[in-house]
Amino acid sequence: MADNTNLQLAVVGGGPGGYAAAFLAADLGLKVTLIDPEVNPGGVCLYRGCIPSKALLHVSKLIEESHQAKNWGIEFSDPKIDLAKLRAWKESVVKRLTGGLGQLSKQRSVKYIQGRAGFENSNTLRITKADGTGESLRFDRILLATGSRPAVIPALKIDSPRMMDSTGALDLKDIPKTLLVVGGGYIGLELGSVYAALGTKVTVVEMLSGLLPGADRDLVLPLHKRLEKAFDGILLNTTVKSLREESGGIRATFDGADVKEREKVFEKVLVSVGRKPNSEIPGLDKTRVKVDPKGFIQVNKQLQTDDPSIYAIGDVVGEPMLAHKAMHEGRTAVEAIIGRKVAFEPHAIPAVVFTDPEIAWAGLTETQAKENGREIAVAKFPWGASGRAITLDRPDGMTKLILDPKTERVLGVGIVGVGAGDLISEGVLAIEMAALAGDLELTIHPHPTLSETVMEAAEVFFGTSTDVYRPKRG
Repeated sequence: MADNTNLQLAVVGGGPGGYAAAFLAADLGLKVTLIDPEVNPGGVCLYRGCIPSKALLHVSKLIEESHQAKNWGIEFSDPKIDLAKLRAWKESVVKRLTGGLGQLSKQRSVKYIQGRAGFENSNTLRITKADGTGESLRFDRILLATGSRPAVIPALKIDSPRMMDSTGALDLKDIPKTLLVVGGGYIGLELGSVYAALGTKVTVVEMLSGLLPGADRDLVLPLHKRLEKAFDGILLNTTVKSLREESGGIRATFDGADVKEREKVFEKVLVSVGRKPNSEIPGLDKTRVKVDPKGFIQVNKQLQTDDPSIYAIGDVVGEPMLAHKAMHEGRTAVEAIIGRKVAFEPHAIPAVVFTDPEIAWAGLTETQAKENGREIAVAKFPWGASGRAITLDRPDGMTKLILDPKTERVLGVGIVGVGAGDLISEGVLAIEMAALAGDLELTIHPHPTLSETVMEAAEVFFGTSTDVYRPKRG
């Protein structure tokens, strides 16, 4: 393999994909410059996304559990929320992690520039630094990891402090009495859950027939039932026709066959209808990089664009817009840059919705199989038969396997329940390793745990589950 110690690499964007790629490249001997507007690496995920939202979701789940404790003979008084301390704690989590990444950059001798980058040509970046100064730097290779931003519905755009996107909602400036969440996707439901736990009456509006479009309905059902109790309202098959600010709040007008109340005033409105790739990079037209109609930068399986010197990873190259997908793409791109024969071809990219209960899935879903006319076998293990779930007083979960009926290979895994996000990794490994249902069945899992529901789902497939009766196949 060629000597890469003099190869100059610029990584534009310091999110999980960008910093992971920069650190790996430095470990492999490249001279790396990492460029990002923030003081330290971290990107949207650490500063305004994954990390602060999960910190707040932890608090909301704690509040919910304190209410549930009445079932166990333990009663707590209603929690007193010190919003300033809650914000400070959330921000301390962010500062600790981003500060740690700053130290790791220095330890790896990654040159970090706080600023924004644009192209002068395929190998030269014009960098505008945070202090207002600028400079042009030439690189052998450039890796774009510019991420995404909240999508905006032009018809619902109002210049008002009462309007929030996901970034504004995470600032937690106050706890509104009422909140309208436009969009029933994972970001809207996660943030809606936080505000509901803090005492806000939350109404969610989704234009389609169910929450979390794309996820299997049997996984969403337990969450929907719980949210019906936590939220003030869930309006499906409904669109927000207009928003108008008044002295008392934002007046929303709804449109839908099942809408009973056509207008309602909310103290605040959160618009959460997806994310848009940050592909409007200054000077990108001076390169050979191509952008598709949806705004995604086009790349091959090595994450290389149509310009041989430029690679791109993460949200800016397409769905799913997930931090862990970006990190693995970053590894592939760096290894391709140094000449290794690699390709980004995962069989499963896990998705997790950190609501209560959590929902997680990987690989082929039952919904996708039906849409594609693919024959599958489905095995489900209800958590009502799980000893561990019952000791947690959370039997409202389920573990399901999507299997090839002929080979019995694991094609997909779906889990809804407490800790589903931590459990799904076993499913991802099973899919990537081409495991069979029998492999899961014969793998000894500790008892009593939630992880053994994966094993028991396989036992359901064979009709041998100890805790769920199902006649044997054949």
